[in-house]
Amino acid sequence: MKIAIIKTGGKQYKVKQGQIIKVEKLDEKMNEKIKFDTLMTANTDGKEVSLGKPSLGEKVEGKIIEQGRNKKISVVKYKNKTRYKRNLGHKQMFSKVEITNILGIS
Repeated sequence: MKIAIIKTGGKQYKVKQGQIIKVEKLDEKMNEKIKFDTLMTANTDGKEVSLGKPSLGEKVEGKIIEQGRNKKISVVKYKNKTRYKRNLGHKQMFSKVEITNILGIS
């Protein structure tokens, strides 16, 4: 089985073929194929490992299966003795991606 480490949205994800991951919102449309830059690839038996400096020329292919918004996060600012209280809320956009193929390793 192949595994890879990809980078998207300022974060790194360890992925396997067929896995579904939840990442920061991507601008592509639903069911559209996308490619991620690969930082590292390996077989699960550990005999073949490729490291990039900073990335490999290989790609990981995926397909967007869902886009939406996460649950609301409440942020409260409070200062005592001044009657100051402020409530803020934020809903982060996300994309669910199914990893279809890991290229570059046999």
